[in-house]
Amino acid sequence: MKKPTPRTVTTVVAVALAAWALSVDLPKPWLDAPHPVDASTLTPVAGDSDSLATVRDTLHSGETLGALLSRRGVTSEAMPRVMDASALDARRIAAGMPITVRSDSAGATPREIVFHLAPDRLLHVRRTGDSTWTSSEERLPWVTDTLVVSGRIEENLYQALDDSATVLPRSARAELAWTLADIFEYRVDMSRELQPGDAFRVLFERLVGANGQTKIGRVLAARMVLSGATTETVRFDEGDGRAAYFDATGRSMQAAFLRAPLAFRRISSVFGLRKHPILGIWRRHEGTDYVANAGTPVRTIGDGTVTFAGVRGGYGNLIEIRHRNGLVSRYGHLRGFAPGIRAGRSVTIGQTIGFVGMTGLATGPHLHFELLVDGAQRDPSVALKKVAGVPLAPADRPRFDAQLSALLASLGKAHA
Repeated sequence: MKKPTPRTVTTVVAVALAAWALSVDLPKPWLDAPHPVDASTLTPVAGDSDSLATVRDTLHSGETLGALLSRRGVTSEAMPRVMDASALDARRIAAGMPITVRSDSAGATPREIVFHLAPDRLLHVRRTGDSTWTSSEERLPWVTDTLVVSGRIEENLYQALDDSATVLPRSARAELAWTLADIFEYRVDMSRELQPGDAFRVLFERLVGANGQTKIGRVLAARMVLSGATTETVRFDEGDGRAAYFDATGRSMQAAFLRAPLAFRRISSVFGLRKHPILGIWRRHEGTDYVANAGTPVRTIGDGTVTFAGVRGGYGNLIEIRHRNGLVSRYGHLRGFAPGIRAGRSVTIGQTIGFVGMTGLATGPHLHFELLVDGAQRDPSVALKKVAGVPLAPADRPRFDAQLSALLASLGKAHA
């Protein structure tokens, strides 16, 4: 791939929007785990007693929680008491979780073990006697501010945000890119329809933890300019704790069909002519291939009924789903089917129906996706392009219009 051309200078602006920062989403798995310290290094931690030796460590890939605690001085006799006090399900602890261990001296039985379960959630397990352990949970505060990021696309949304959102750590830039893709996934296929020169602008909340971790909060408003056509969306509070995204005309960003069958997607070939990688002949490739790791969940693009789930020739493991209005979707080369997926089964939009594989005529793991309209194969990028969501109820329009005006004003001008 060629090197990107110089980007338009973009601006990151802090916006005072206290009225929109009254609440935050529940904590997500953290985006910026601290780098593990050498396990042999004892490091004092601010606020600790000078008499305690403190070391930080990290759960290694493939390592059990018991092995980590044993390495940090928890004896076999104390191990069940520590685990009981923590009430942690060791099978659900992900690799990379940091812990902090405080002891009277290096190598001694710990006095306290701190499990860093999330950027804002610490679990303290303390030894209160020779064989007694207790636990308590600590919640750390997040500081929320509101930012605007804008930029132009030369290669893809990842690249554009990586260039423009330099105020964010790289993992948070990726999170923001996928949040935008999720919001626009009924209107835009981010993998194929973005063109050099397209632009975006997004108003969002940034949450910064006590230890400097950063994560993306709510996206409040966004604008995409694709081939000169502008789509704006805002987050609208529908009441009762519910919120959804609507375009500037008051129509939901959600529609009857998704634009792509994979949430995290990368396309290897588009609808049209290509040389078949195994047969070695030129023939029409009636669909789109999405390259992804084996086992990646495949979702149905819309509500429907499974009409076929089995092996079919070069497709390998194939699922066919009949939707309304004479539309049929096909998902080929699957490694396997989701539980309960069989002919006659009803499915709902976004439901996992299978997993990416390389069965049939496939040279590597990918999903082969096809769309048929009234029995004829159609280009998915055309057949699914012009969709519109349900409009707001008339009673909600005055409140929506007020929020729309305020958020679009904070989003700012159309050009970066």
